[in-house]
Amino acid sequence: MEAHVPLSRCSTLRVGGRAARFLAISDGAMLADVLCAAQVARLPLLMLGGGSNVCPSDAGFDGLVVQNRCGRIEIGDAVCAETGAGLGRVFQSAAASGRSGLEFAVGIPGSVGGALVSNAGAYRSCVGDLLCGLDIAEEGRVRRVGPEWLQLGYRSSRLRAVTEPRAHLLRAWLGLGSGDPARLFRTARGYQEQRLSKQPWLPSAGSFFKNVTDAGVAARVPGLPPKFIAAGVVPAGYLSSACGCLGLRVGGAQVSPRHGNFIVNTGGATASDVRVLASLVRDRVSDAMGVRLEEEVLYVGDWPGADPGV
Repeated sequence: MEAHVPLSRCSTLRVGGRAARFLAISDGAMLADVLCAAQVARLPLLMLGGGSNVCPSDAGFDGLVVQNRCGRIEIGDAVCAETGAGLGRVFQSAAASGRSGLEFAVGIPGSVGGALVSNAGAYRSCVGDLLCGLDIAEEGRVRRVGPEWLQLGYRSSRLRAVTEPRAHLLRAWLGLGSGDPARLFRTARGYQEQRLSKQPWLPSAGSFFKNVTDAGVAARVPGLPPKFIAAGVVPAGYLSSACGCLGLRVGGAQVSPRHGNFIVNTGGATASDVRVLASLVRDRVSDAMGVRLEEEVLYVGDWPGADPGV
């Protein structure tokens, strides 16, 4: 166990203060034991995986941060993955074995656990649609639950709710189809090329805001492709761009000039820079379009005085 570890080294945004105590765990049994013991003792605990989709606070975390590096993957009737496994690596293992369904996930940063907490997805697919079951640590014991336990929604689950008793994901089973490995890798490569052509290279947490479902708003956004207008869905990046947010900056944090739904660290950004910039984007979109953007990125750690629902 280490003391006073900077969370910036565990975050794809490269922001965050120090964790009072930090423990990286690669063994699944040890992870379960540590989590259950911490739950029984009611210790303040934050679990991180790949460090994407989170913005750790400048104040750090006055408790134990566990970095989940448990990455075992087993290919059977369902694909079983420990929740510290990178989602892209699970795709590669599955596709090489002729298992289809995770092609959309190539290029999505972060771990299986993080992907499930926020029901990550792209290209009209999401990881929650594949979930068959989970092993969780809850109230000091490990148990197996069905996918309904997670209460999945669009980029949401019960584990994102600040009022929920804390539980942690240990292992997930994903039900996949079958396919030709070469075709699966070609499909995934096409998705990856689309991402690389649009998304910024600077450190970020990934897509910052959730998309908006509102037919009235969709009809008013200039340049919105017809497929989105027909579906009544507005990608958050289009709203940000339409409201003049591209390139908007607070300190070292900037709305990427390449993509309106990415807040990037141009160098030396603080977590507060990121959060203030996100608030400015929300306000501009609200004033111009009458809709409030909701963060997909989670603010984690200690945020004195901050509204926990924002």
